[in-house]
Amino acid sequence: MTESASSARRGGTARSRSRLRAVEILFEAEQRGTTPDEGIRARVDHTDLRVNAYAQQVIDGVITEQERLDEALTSYSRGWSLDRMPAVDRVILRVGAWELLFNDEVPDGVAVAEAVTLAQQLSTDESPEFVNGLLGRLQQVKPTLLA
Repeated sequence: MTESASSARRGGTARSRSRLRAVEILFEAEQRGTTPDEGIRARVDHTDLRVNAYAQQVIDGVITEQERLDEALTSYSRGWSLDRMPAVDRVILRVGAWELLFNDEVPDGVAVAEAVTLAQQLSTDESPEFVNGLLGRLQQVKPTLLA
């Protein structure tokens, strides 16, 4: 059974929940003008929510590769600058693109499908198609982006 198929059956795999947590933390940091680490510290200090190892890996990866991610997303978004995208879509795309381009543990199709699922859960009706199309383009050119 694939990760996304099992996710649908069980209401979300641990990795699916980790992706969601990473999106929440990255989005919150961007909106508040803080760092993701500050958001994580606030969650740990003031709630019972914890950030597991995979969510932390995603957050760290997106932060480390954000310049390359944003460049790729801008180059292949066909007329949409990052500033014009809804903020949640921008964060979902960064997470999906990071998994697609920099995390060999996640199959490309799973990275795209999970990002689309996050867009369905968190954003506009048009967002899943946009996320799917943009990450699909990145998947097609992945070898040239990583050369």
